[in-house]
Amino acid sequence: MSDFQLVMSATLGHPYAMAKAPEELLTVSAVARRLGVAPATLRTWDRRYGLGPSTHEAGEHRRYCPADLMKLTLMRRLISAGVAPADAAEKAKQAKGEIKIEKIVREFEVREDVVAGINKALQAFDIAFVAETLRSELDEHGVEIAWHEIIVPTLIEIGEDWQETGQGIEIEHAFSETLKKVFRERSIACEAPINGHPVVLAAVGEEQHSLPLHALEAALCEIGIKTHFLGARTPFEAVAATVTRLAPPAVFLWALLPQNAQTDFYRELPAVRPAPRIVLGGPGWSPDECSDATLVLGLGNACEEIKRAVGL
Repeated sequence: MSDFQLVMSATLGHPYAMAKAPEELLTVSAVARRLGVAPATLRTWDRRYGLGPSTHEAGEHRRYCPADLMKLTLMRRLISAGVAPADAAEKAKQAKGEIKIEKIVREFEVREDVVAGINKALQAFDIAFVAETLRSELDEHGVEIAWHEIIVPTLIEIGEDWQETGQGIEIEHAFSETLKKVFRERSIACEAPINGHPVVLAAVGEEQHSLPLHALEAALCEIGIKTHFLGARTPFEAVAATVTRLAPPAVFLWALLPQNAQTDFYRELPAVRPAPRIVLGGPGWSPDECSDATLVLGLGNACEEIKRAVGL
């Protein structure tokens, strides 16, 4: 990414206790649908990295609790934004807190046939086929579904292959650049936007992982929302000057890494009227430190918050 983390807030609190409602426990299949990964991927993460379900009752299959779900969500978002799986797993295992299952209401089925076809084309470096497949899927299903059911699973498979063999970094770069190209094609097609002032999108500080930002721009274009894309490694001065010039209804700031998620990036923005809604995406932001802004979980959640900001 991230990930168009794809990817984005966690409710910090005490570890999950068995006294909580049993409906908060999920099977492998249910977690896979909510995260947009294949069940086999979850089993691999359990076996290889120790990111499996933490609860078990005698005679029952092990099930995932909200604390497990938070770690897996972080794992997926980190990989989709470009972090190596082993590094993503270490960060995920160190994370404290939980995600309430009811916060992830959408369910997705990984399109394993399409993912396999894209991976095969990437191995052959048939970039034209990859691009046309992505365009077709985006046309038919839209950005959010394609992101969860095809793009993120493909990024995860590429990352796992590289982790296992140490080869194929050129595949990841080729796929990421193809994604950005296809997303940009869709983003410039917003010919009759519903918002007079564009929404500002930026990856702040030294943040270089901006793929989820490209996905968000394309998803917003689908619903008629015009954006001004500042891209990766956006300094504060650029965000501030853009806010002054454009008076945007919303400012979306992406940070994958905590060192880039500085609260001054939104607290010190110049005052404009009406004041923009500040929307924060990415696992770098701390819910405790950013309670005065809106943290979002996932591409769909980000779109919903921005829609509210422009009056939809």
